[in-house]
Amino acid sequence: MSGAALGIEIVVVFFLALFLLHRYGDFRKQQRMVLFGTLLAWYLCFLIVFILPLDVSTVSPEPSSVPHVLTSVHPPQPCYRPWSYIPDGIMPVFWRVVYWTSQCLTWLLLPFMQSYARSGGFSITGKIKTALIENAIYYGTYLLIFGSLLIYVAVHPEWHLYELQTIGITAANTWGLFLLVLLLGYGLVEIPRSYWNASRHGHLLIKTYFKASKLMTEKADAEENLEDVMEEVRKVSESIKYNHPLRKYIDTILRKCPLDYQEKMGRNMDDYEDFDDKQNTYPSEKSLVKLHKQVIYAVQRHNRTRVQWQILLQQAIHLEDVAKNETSSTHQFVHSFQSSEPAGWFSRYVYTPTVEWYWECLLKRWFYRLLSVVLTLFSVAVVWSECTFFSTRPVLSLFAVFIQLAERDYNYLYIEMACFITIFFLCTCVYSTVFRIRVFNYYYLASHHQTDAYSLQFSGMLFCRLTPPLCLNFLGLIHMDSAISHQKKEPTAYTSIMGSMRVLSFIANGFYIYYPMLIVILCIATYFSLGTRCLNLLGFQQFMGDSEMTSDLIDEGKELIRRGERQQHHTNVSVLQEWKERYGNPREDYAARNRSSHEMKETSYSDSVTSSSSEAKYSRSGSRAERDCIELLQDAEPLDFNADSLTDDPLDTESGRHAGGRYLSMSSSRSRIFDDV
Repeated sequence: MSGAALGIEIVVVFFLALFLLHRYGDFRKQQRMVLFGTLLAWYLCFLIVFILPLDVSTVSPEPSSVPHVLTSVHPPQPCYRPWSYIPDGIMPVFWRVVYWTSQCLTWLLLPFMQSYARSGGFSITGKIKTALIENAIYYGTYLLIFGSLLIYVAVHPEWHLYELQTIGITAANTWGLFLLVLLLGYGLVEIPRSYWNASRHGHLLIKTYFKASKLMTEKADAEENLEDVMEEVRKVSESIKYNHPLRKYIDTILRKCPLDYQEKMGRNMDDYEDFDDKQNTYPSEKSLVKLHKQVIYAVQRHNRTRVQWQILLQQAIHLEDVAKNETSSTHQFVHSFQSSEPAGWFSRYVYTPTVEWYWECLLKRWFYRLLSVVLTLFSVAVVWSECTFFSTRPVLSLFAVFIQLAERDYNYLYIEMACFITIFFLCTCVYSTVFRIRVFNYYYLASHHQTDAYSLQFSGMLFCRLTPPLCLNFLGLIHMDSAISHQKKEPTAYTSIMGSMRVLSFIANGFYIYYPMLIVILCIATYFSLGTRCLNLLGFQQFMGDSEMTSDLIDEGKELIRRGERQQHHTNVSVLQEWKERYGNPREDYAARNRSSHEMKETSYSDSVTSSSSEAKYSRSGSRAERDCIELLQDAEPLDFNADSLTDDPLDTESGRHAGGRYLSMSSSRSRIFDDV
């Protein structure tokens, strides 16, 4: 069984990275180079996290190293070789390959691949040229620093290249530790609090309304941006005829446009009209490259907001169903909108309506509360250990105490499990923050295959830069890093490739020890939502329960969700009618359930007059009398409703209008820049 654990974890981690990439990326549409680079970066970082506990258990002390006082009272247990034992010489080679490959990715290859994927060039040569130009300053800085270090080594003969390598590793880890403390301080508080808030259905529902209002504003902006870009593409396509030398570039741009826009532009083209060389109004190739880049960005953003709106609508409907079913005396979970798909065996025999009611309305909230309490205790232990891990006599770090107790009995399984749970919790706090944060529309990881290539590769860069300092910080917490703990212990294979931090003693004895203590300040700031309050004061609207603007956005989001529910109801009715016409199966039992659940949902709203008027306003107008009624009912809408943009579809996701017209948010356009962090 020698090396079996290492082989199993290598395979498991690969499928974990592949699963996450499938969730956030799009295997069918995105470039293979982007997918491969992101997968490799995530895979290598996850490997470090999963394999490091095996490395720690490999360097457990021998029986002779246990103090004599302890051995006289408790005779040492025989030291057996664990099943996860890795033969000597494998781990150092493994860590060198993993570490240096990840560092080459994050500092050299991924920045180039980012610029290459984001480039609007029409050829490989053009994209490579653009990527090199954008990264010229980036790579030039590296060459300048590296050249200065080489000159310094040449002037001081007592220095060696090995020490130069250690300085480079220390510099990279120091940069990563700066960002690590920020993300870890936020995650230690926000993750337990998110699970506690998840147990409060009312809080989740009003926050979903708030998100719906902000998302609809972003969705409207994305649709407007797409329309503007498509209009520019149309003008350029009409000006450049079929036999123009630049026509091949226009065809490439058109293939990136949505299908409905391609059909509209195709109908307006005259393929038999030649171009005139005397005209000088043709765009240049450089302007077409810029337009190509704009099309890629606009289409991706439009698709992302549309998918996110549908997901958020389903979440709001589910939360409203939970709120209604909590008072049910039958203990049967009733959905407002029944699925048209046939129920599977899991729903028929295991997750029945009764089981679903007990889970959604009773057990789920207590499970989340219990999980929140456990995670809070872990967070407190991490904060305490971060402030005391430098103390070895006495040992104050809780994680070091646990590991040392297991070392005395040579309980390798306990050592590996304790190390894995600890480092997994630290990585969850850091990585989940990376998946949550949003920097304008520059970096944004969106699930359901909606993340663009730039954000995927940027996340890979962050993972590669954060994981090594995170692992060193973990080894410091359990007193396995001799450069910090100053104990004569056999170093792990991972710390051996990092070199001796004593080359830069002010880093090992100063920065690495005292800088992590800032986690206390960051946790306090996150607990009191100081960052959210500052963004709110600057005009970036955040979810604040005591804010009047937040209340207005919640009301606006509630109305938007109602309109989306009515649109989904009309869609379900249309599907049933299509089934009846095509297959002769009325499915009256399903229709009756759907109608009854929808009527129950409509009667739950307090203002029946507003609801009925909204139904008349946002339903399809097929007669003159109905259109007159719509004009009479326009006064019931807010002042920022634009009736000129009224469409037949109450929630037209393909056009630039939605919810019966353009429903502008009361907040500033800057409110969509930041997510609720």
